[in-house]
Amino acid sequence: MKKFILWTLTIIITVGAAFYQRHTGPTYPKEVDIKVNNNPVELKLVRSLALDERSEVKLKITDPAVKAKLFYKRLGSKDEYQVSEFSYKVYPVHSFLMNKLFHITQEEGLFAEVPQQPPAGKLQYYFEVTDSAGTVTYLKESPIVIRFKGGVPPYILIPHIFCMFLAMLFSTLAGLMAAIKYPLFKKYALWTFLFLTAGGMILGPIVQYDAFGDLWTGVPFGWDLTDNKTLIAFIFWALAVIMNIKKERPLYTVLAAIVLLLIYSIPHSLFGSQLDYSTGQVTQGFILNLF
Repeated sequence: MKKFILWTLTIIITVGAAFYQRHTGPTYPKEVDIKVNNNPVELKLVRSLALDERSEVKLKITDPAVKAKLFYKRLGSKDEYQVSEFSYKVYPVHSFLMNKLFHITQEEGLFAEVPQQPPAGKLQYYFEVTDSAGTVTYLKESPIVIRFKGGVPPYILIPHIFCMFLAMLFSTLAGLMAAIKYPLFKKYALWTFLFLTAGGMILGPIVQYDAFGDLWTGVPFGWDLTDNKTLIAFIFWALAVIMNIKKERPLYTVLAAIVLLLIYSIPHSLFGSQLDYSTGQVTQGFILNLF
């Protein structure tokens, strides 16, 4: 019964942390509520585009009679806003999972093209919609930002996500077990360290290289927040494993689990890589910006 309770708590905490991180990150689609022909419509506005994806902004408006315009410019530049007209399009969905499980075979809506940027380049945009009630402008005072990145192959990205999720799962379980001195905490601490090493310190840099052209931009080479928080978690878990080799010291495992949970509460890609258009250099966010 005790083990069942520990696993239940672990799953709840892990799934909650993953959901929070996913939905608070600056690259997750921005949810915006608007009205079209006096009917409420929930939009999910793109904030991240890979170079192997269509370079478009989508409005989930399926009425071809509705007109819309997109206004965009390079982030941090002195450019004037450019205009891109939305047009109604229907694209086929080529996904076994979406086709068979969710019965989704196509996506439709209004799409506006934007110029593709180099990796870490960013565009800011807002839009206006014209329907039977007139023209309304949205987000002009707080534009949405799209960050561009290189395409990451699924055979790299999926194992990376899988390993990082399992690291968080076993970290939480090891921390809870260590807190009550449950005998198996050392076993799950080791699994945590192995998955964190594979997902964060091996596959993570490969993902970063494919996306932005650099393997590692954390200490001592830079101040990228994602790399540095992964490094901090790695150090704490290495210490937790080492300190429990000859003698049980559960406090180190509890501390490492708390650190990893706090790190997961930081939105993914916060203060991420950004292209400085004036210099052509890619800069990374500084970890002390959090404080």
